[in-house]
Order: sequence, then structure tokens, then C-alpha cells
Amino acid sequence: MKRRGRVLGHLLLLALVVAGFAYWYGTRLPSSSFDGKVAGEPKPVEVGEYAARVSDCVACHTTEHGKPFAGGLEMGTPLGSIYATNITPDREHGIGNYSLADFDRAVRRGVAPDGRRLYPAMPYPSYAKLSDEDIAAMYDYFMNHVEPVAEAIPASNIPWPLSARWPIEYWNLLFYREGTYQPDPTKDAKWNRGAYLVQAGGHCGSCHTPRGTAMQELGLDETDPAFLSGALLDGWYAPALRGESGNGIGRWTEDEIVSFLKTGRNKHAVVFGSMMEAFNNSTTFMTDDDLSAMAHYMKSLPRDPEPVWEYDDSTQAIFAGGMSAAEPGAQLYLQKCSHCHGRDGKARGSFVPPLAGSSSLLADTPASVINIIVNGAGRVVANGVPDSYRMPPYRVTLKDQDIADLATFVRKSWGNTGGAVTVEEVRDLRDRTNPFSDRVILLQMR
Repeated sequence: MKRRGRVLGHLLLLALVVAGFAYWYGTRLPSSSFDGKVAGEPKPVEVGEYAARVSDCVACHTTEHGKPFAGGLEMGTPLGSIYATNITPDREHGIGNYSLADFDRAVRRGVAPDGRRLYPAMPYPSYAKLSDEDIAAMYDYFMNHVEPVAEAIPASNIPWPLSARWPIEYWNLLFYREGTYQPDPTKDAKWNRGAYLVQAGGHCGSCHTPRGTAMQELGLDETDPAFLSGALLDGWYAPALRGESGNGIGRWTEDEIVSFLKTGRNKHAVVFGSMMEAFNNSTTFMTDDDLSAMAHYMKSLPRDPEPVWEYDDSTQAIFAGGMSAAEPGAQLYLQKCSHCHGRDGKARGSFVPPLAGSSSLLADTPASVINIIVNGAGRVVANGVPDSYRMPPYRVTLKDQDIADLATFVRKSWGNTGGAVTVEEVRDLRDRTNPFSDRVILLQMR
């Protein structure tokens, strides 16, 4: 009995030592390239503001009617809700006490000054690739050019012990790659600039790359075929951004990609869903050269061949045949949609996007088409001017079966290859979403 007691005592001691080391490792402060350094003299506001625009900081750290960067945006996770932090230079509620090294650790490493790990809803796996110059510029902008806001954010509702942050470090061990972007010497300067913008500040993979069971992005750069291959996130389908895909931007030229990112529209599509926020607050403010570099990089990415969409005018025969009962969504389409999108499903200028050949209607998932029928589209703002044409919500005026029929019809018409939509899919998305608001957030950050 004594021997057994000693063994159990030794095992308990070992367990305490291991647990102590695990906790220490999960709360320690990693090093920063800015350790021991102080920020220099304030820079012109446009330097750091541009870096913050490219990184789209405002989209998560500003609520619809809140003050710039004061945080408070609710983000749902499988464990519960978390809230974006206040990143104004307020010393009590914001980041006013952060050193340059503290700011760097939070942005590129996902670690707060007290060692608390940030949830990867903060895209630090992408921001890890940001250059020292851009980190220093953003720090200067937030400390010297953003108004401090003394406003606390709501507490997370994730219950203990799931709310413990230190185990996130072990997620990082598996899925986080440390190190700034390293140019590919076999590529030209334009390609490398585009790769840097897409992978780092733009963090395009956060939406357009599928995730694994641990919610990690399945690819972080062009060496992985899953990178930017399309993903479902927050009730919207983010299509593939790999340039050689048979659909999506595979049919777009580089100039058409630039137009989409700069003006929010081209002959193929108009921004909506989560991309609308990225456009309103980030890409529309970027230089033409940077947008051209992003387009150049994305168009260079290979993908497994897939059938290329081709227009099929047989849908016209359905309308000419008097709306047979075999096509229950056709009558609804004529009543609710054809006056904007046309019987041919083609675009009406640059303001009403085509339904024929739309990436969302070719996708395996019907999430985007259900979402936009149920909740409508938000307001696109280009050059400070809100658009005049918007997709209205049909949450109230159409039943689940009607929406399923309508979504099925547009996903199977004009050569579109999306499958049928069920009432259960409509009901599930309706229950999980709220009516889409005019979430413009901020047009003038200064």
C-alpha cells in the first residue's frame, strides 16, 4: 500500500509539473522583432491608414452605428459568442498602453500583452506574413491618428473551462506558421506584391479557403491546392479565386477582377454578402497598381480542370410554354425577378448582375442564393456614393417552399449546374440569419 501510494504521489507530481509547463507555454510571451525598440516620430496619416485599409481592420473592429475601431462586433463561434476588441488608443479599454512589440504580438502572433491568446477569428495566421514596415505603420496610425474611445466591449459568453485561452497555443503549434512573407525569386515583382496582399493583409483565405475540423484554413498559400478554392462561411459561399478554374474568376480577365475590387461590380457580378463589407471598407480604397497585382497573382493559381459553364437558352422555352407545373419556380421568377434580371438571366448593365453563369448558382452549396433571397443585399458604396439598385429581402413575403422553388429554378436555368434546393435548407438558413442591414461601417477613417 505504501509503495502504491508513493507511485500515485509521483504520478500526481508529474501530472502537476506537466500541467504547469503546459499552462506556462500557453501563456508565455513570444518574442517580437520589435522587442526593445520604440516607435519613431509620427508618420503622415495616409501611410498607416492605407496599411489598415488593406488589412480591413475596420470591418471587424467597428459596429454599424459605433465609433471607429471601438470594437464590440459580435462573432459567433461553435463555443459561443466573442466580441471584437477596442483598438483605439484609449488606455483603459483600448490599446493605448501597447508598445510597438505588444501590438506586433497581437497582430502577427495572436497574443495579448498579458499572454492571453486571441481566438483565430482574428486572422493572425494571415497577418503573420505582414512586413515589419506595415506593422509599424499601422501602430503609428492607431496610436497617433485614431480617436481614443473609452468604451468597454461585452464579455464573451463562452462558458468555463471552454473559455480558457491558453490551450489555443497548442492549436497554433499545429496550424500557425510564423514568418513574414518571403518573395518567390522565380516570380516578378508584380506577382510577389499580389501574393503578399492576398495572403497577408488582405487575408483572402479567411473566407475563400475551406476549413478543417479544427476550423483551420486548409491552405495558406499557392503551394496548397485548397488555398482560395472556395468555402462556405457565415451563410455565404465565397467562390474560388484560383484563376484557372472553369468557373468563377476563371472566366474573368485581370482587368475585370480589378474593376470588381475597385468599383464593386463588373459584367459578371456585383459584390454582396461578406464581400460587400470587404469592398466598402478595403478594396475600393486600394491603388490600381495593388489591385492589379492581386488580380495578376490570383489568375496565376492553377486548379484541377472542371467543366466551363456555357449559356443554354432552353430556359426561354419554359417561359414560352406557359409556366408548366413541372417548373414551379418559373412563375415566381417572372413575378419577382425578371424585371431586373431578365428572362434570359443576363446582366442589365453593370448594376444588376447576371444570374446565368453566376458562381453562386454553380456552386455545390445553395447558401448564397438562399441567403440573398431571404435577406436581400446590403448597400454597395463606391466613391462615397451608395448604389441605387439593391436586391430586396423576401423573408416576409415568400414562404420557405416558394424560396426553395425559386432558388432551384435559378440554379438549374440558363445552363447553371447547381442542384435542387430543399425546404429544410431554406428553413435552416432563415433561422440562422437576420435581415441584412446597411452595414457600411465607415467611409472616412481619419
